[in-house]
Amino acid sequence: MMRSFCVRVSRAVTVIAVLSCVSVVRADELAVDPAAVPAAVSAVTPAAAPAPTAPTPTAEAAPATSAEKAPPLPFMTIEGVGGGAITPMAYLVNPGDECHFFGKPSAALSAINAGAKNLDAIAVCETLSQRVEIGYAAERLGLGTLPTAIQGATGVDIGTDDVWLHNFDVRGLLVKENTCFGGFQMPAITAGVDVKYNGDIDDINTSLGGALTKIGYHNAAGVDYTLTATKTFPELFGRPVIASAGLRLSEAADLGFLGFGDTYHATFEGNVACLLTDHILIAYEFRQKTDPYGVIPGLIGTETSWNAIDLALILNKHTTLVAGWAALGVLANTTENGAWYLQLKHEF
Repeated sequence: MMRSFCVRVSRAVTVIAVLSCVSVVRADELAVDPAAVPAAVSAVTPAAAPAPTAPTPTAEAAPATSAEKAPPLPFMTIEGVGGGAITPMAYLVNPGDECHFFGKPSAALSAINAGAKNLDAIAVCETLSQRVEIGYAAERLGLGTLPTAIQGATGVDIGTDDVWLHNFDVRGLLVKENTCFGGFQMPAITAGVDVKYNGDIDDINTSLGGALTKIGYHNAAGVDYTLTATKTFPELFGRPVIASAGLRLSEAADLGFLGFGDTYHATFEGNVACLLTDHILIAYEFRQKTDPYGVIPGLIGTETSWNAIDLALILNKHTTLVAGWAALGVLANTTENGAWYLQLKHEF
């Protein structure tokens, strides 16, 4: 298993190297419309001021100042990348300005009450050179009634009431939004790598005498690969609308909370968000999920896709507060279609 995981990490490092090379492409080598600005910023900021007139011969030029900070969008997924609550957007978090290689860090705290189960996540990330986003997220899933159900069915005490999933993320901006290609203004496009490690699932599988292995469990670690496109339509229905669509390659069972299989599956994920005002955003998210494991009746059910509705309040130029509802379908032994969540995100 360790050798297999090392191969996966080696693939991830290769992709990260490619993304790093992309990040140093000079902006003047891209056919970008000079008037274009990142849609995620322009959609919620006042119209740009007229260009300053050239100074008179006797006037001393004023020193350059940093551009005004964009609103704190997008917020962050529970896996630690820019997006909604459960799906990514192609916009990088807190990208900073062209004058600084290192952007400022961002952090988010998320809590989901799914009824029988619950989930907490803490995430941090930073964007480099407006091109590469690196992040980490720790997620704790409370197993709810699953330990009791396992003990009732098998007589085995698995010795824990929760599992921890660690995410190490790198995303690269491959195409800037509104880059012109064949007369078409492109969406922003990012490629990402998410290295995941579950610190508890191996012990649970061992306690169960390899029961998870028999239904498809292969490893406690895995690597997800993502490709995401996002486009802002500034005046659709009179307000800015942000649409995202993406593909994910993954071996994970329930995002990795139940470990990882040995076969990659491609799934779709996307979201649509509308800025109702300059301070209120509403969004819908969809995340397709495959079912890499077999079923253990009463203990491990068939995975289903996730849906979520978000309401985000932009509190100021640094902070967002997000509340939402989600239908998470089957999580191991229970169906969680009435989940409520909160997230507080801050950009430094």
